[in-house]
Amino acid sequence: MAFVTANWNPLGESFYRKIELYEMGWNLKDGLRDCLVAAAPYGGPIALLKAHNRRSPSARPQLEIFSSSGLPLASFPWKSGMVKQLGWTVSDDLLCVQEDGTVLVYDLLGGFKRHFSMGNEVSQSQVLETKIFHSPYGTGVAILTGALRFTLATNIDDIKLRRLPEVPGLQGAPSCWAVLTQDRQSKVLVASGPHLFILDNTACTPVTPPGLSPQASSIVHMCVSFSYKYLALLTDSGHVWMGTSNLKEKLSEVDTKIKGSPKQMAWCRRPKSQQPSAVVMWDGLLLVVGECKETIQYHLEDDSILVPELDGVRIISGTHHELLQEVPGACEEIFKIASMAPGALLLEAHKEYEKESQKADEYLREIKEQSLLSEAVRQCVEAAGHEHEPETQKTLLRAASFGKCFLSNFPPEQFVSMCKDLRVLNAVRDYTVGIPLSHTQFKQMTLQVLIDRLVYRKLYLLAIEVCRYLKTPEYQGVSRVLKHWACYKVQQKEESDEVIAKAVSVKLADAAGISYSEIATKAYESGRTELAIKLLEFEPRSGEQVPLLLKMKKSPLALSKAIESGDTDLVYTVVMYLKNELNRGDFFMMLRNQPVALSLYKQFCKHQEQETLKDLFNQDDDHEELGNFYVKASYKEQRLEARIAHLQSAVDEYYKAKNEFSAKTTEDEMRLLRFQRKLEEEKDEQLVGFSLQDTMTTLLSVGLHKHAEQLYKDFRMPDKRFWWLKLKALAEKEDWEELEKFSKSKKSPIGYLPFVEVCIKHHNKCEARKYVAKVSPEQKVKAHLAVGDVEGAAEAAIERRNESEISTVLSRCSATTDHLLVERLNRAKATVPKKGSSITFTDGTLQSRRLLQEQRSERKRGYKLKRSCRP
Repeated sequence: MAFVTANWNPLGESFYRKIELYEMGWNLKDGLRDCLVAAAPYGGPIALLKAHNRRSPSARPQLEIFSSSGLPLASFPWKSGMVKQLGWTVSDDLLCVQEDGTVLVYDLLGGFKRHFSMGNEVSQSQVLETKIFHSPYGTGVAILTGALRFTLATNIDDIKLRRLPEVPGLQGAPSCWAVLTQDRQSKVLVASGPHLFILDNTACTPVTPPGLSPQASSIVHMCVSFSYKYLALLTDSGHVWMGTSNLKEKLSEVDTKIKGSPKQMAWCRRPKSQQPSAVVMWDGLLLVVGECKETIQYHLEDDSILVPELDGVRIISGTHHELLQEVPGACEEIFKIASMAPGALLLEAHKEYEKESQKADEYLREIKEQSLLSEAVRQCVEAAGHEHEPETQKTLLRAASFGKCFLSNFPPEQFVSMCKDLRVLNAVRDYTVGIPLSHTQFKQMTLQVLIDRLVYRKLYLLAIEVCRYLKTPEYQGVSRVLKHWACYKVQQKEESDEVIAKAVSVKLADAAGISYSEIATKAYESGRTELAIKLLEFEPRSGEQVPLLLKMKKSPLALSKAIESGDTDLVYTVVMYLKNELNRGDFFMMLRNQPVALSLYKQFCKHQEQETLKDLFNQDDDHEELGNFYVKASYKEQRLEARIAHLQSAVDEYYKAKNEFSAKTTEDEMRLLRFQRKLEEEKDEQLVGFSLQDTMTTLLSVGLHKHAEQLYKDFRMPDKRFWWLKLKALAEKEDWEELEKFSKSKKSPIGYLPFVEVCIKHHNKCEARKYVAKVSPEQKVKAHLAVGDVEGAAEAAIERRNESEISTVLSRCSATTDHLLVERLNRAKATVPKKGSSITFTDGTLQSRRLLQEQRSERKRGYKLKRSCRP
């Protein structure tokens, strides 16, 4: 295939080729002369701005944006200040740096996005030179001011201006300078005469390139590689020095034999290449220099510009767009003249196979004998990726497919992936799209970035087809593209709200993960509020609907949506927003129409705004809740008079609500408070605020038994509760004499076992024994055991003939000391009738339950017999 190598030129051990990408579609009268030109990397767009005419400031130049094939994307008159530099960000936004240091940012289609300033110092001293660069942090801007000072912003999305140190001895503009990125830090390399300086945040450091030609008296041009790893310097003697960007290693030095100052200079080294190479452009001449002394010369149009790329250099002129690059290794191995590489032999074998020649078998045998058929297939697949002509790609892929047929275990993924990638690349390289990506660039920028770039160009159909063809995940591919399409669609003014809303809902009906709120936000920002509301109806998540509705001042609708969602936090968010936005009356009126919101707001007020809660109850004539409010408020008052006043208000409200129980209970509370205050004054005991039970307990504990009994009678306390309180209080005081009197005062409503237990609890068995005799028969065993009287417990258990109680007593007996008692208990236990087998009559006689049942059955049968014998 001689035509493939026709444009190859050797340089050292490598070859270089210049491929025509497009004939430019623009119609420029004067070409690129007198224009500021900026072309984005990775086959990005091209921006043109005619130089300002200082003699006629009223003449407005036109800023134009084209695709890489020269098709127009946007055009508008430039109405701002003098532009010193154009450049593109990593996301294809256009930067226009003005003379006063203001940077204006436009999108790909000419829409203004924002602007920022590079600082007061730049504005005062004006911009002398500017460079736009890409760092690990994003897109940066470096400026040389009229005061010969450098100002740097590493990331325009997070502006942090850095003023670099002065360059010693610098009297005028430096001959050249460049931005380096080393150790995740951006620095400036400045050439001043024969001297080089590196400027960082803190210092200006002089450096000397190792092995620089002694004939050089100054450095006139410099350029950094696409990866910022390598540096090329051009001296006034015509020598090109190439080395690492840290200026520690020299790679080569070539004499160009041309001493004029060049227009442009760029690196032309592909990834993983072993040979450093750079291109230098003068008017009409392009020189490629590498490791050897020889160079390659190309004649160009005078208005050409260079655009550095990851794997080469693009050359753009008024009529053509070309790519200059080192021939990739796989292509060189296959297409080089007289090559015996496995890929070259496989290509020849396939060609002979198509001719039906037996030479195909000979070539295949030669490859197989060397066990290189897998390598041959891999070379053909890789070479196809580096070729731009579809016919050459097909030829190489057919050869690879032919070779795969003779391999049993060759993995197909590489071949299939390359076929898909090339189909996508050929689609975006098309003249109408104009994105001339190489396969290396495509893999570096990733598919997602390519989809984004198609979306930015409004090529939605192509983006969707690419996503579907490559089977990208729904949320990263088709859904994402459709969302961008919808956001663009809602900003169009030509169609009605109903038509657009219907079109969007139909297109996005089956798309997964679409946020209609984002689309509605775009519609609202475009001034189409009604369309935004219609779009929000398709949003299933209320949490996404409500914030935008509030932003659009659609508060009632936002409140309704929040309530429908069932999310109380969302309802509270809307209610608090309404509270701050509306006056008090309108706010309460809106809540009254939404019972759920009103209820939640009342819950909020109970904890945060008590007075507001009172106003709500008053407006609703809710006397029951007002009474509750006054009762709760009373407990917060320190003064007794204020507390009683609140309780009196509560009583009034309860009566209005016809809640007599609450009213009477509140009146009792007031009586108790007055009683407590009276006792405090008389007896100097702290009682106010205590409950009835605590008050009585306190009175009993201090010996005020008469007052306690008065309280017991006045408030009709149940007898059992009073006896329990007094029992515990006397036991706590260990007033055993009073306790005995109390037990004899009348029959105990709680029995006498509590007396035994409370004495035992306070470690007084002697006192406890006094009450054992009074304990009821059912509790006597427990009482005897409580005081440690095992024999008494045994007597009581045997007398009651209760198997459970006998077992309890047995468990408390000792087999060694109580063996007689144990035997007696066991005998008694043996005579106790089993459950279900006997019953006990009142006269004490026992009969078998079974016998009794038989007698009853016989009586029934006799009764039936008598009835049947009647005439």
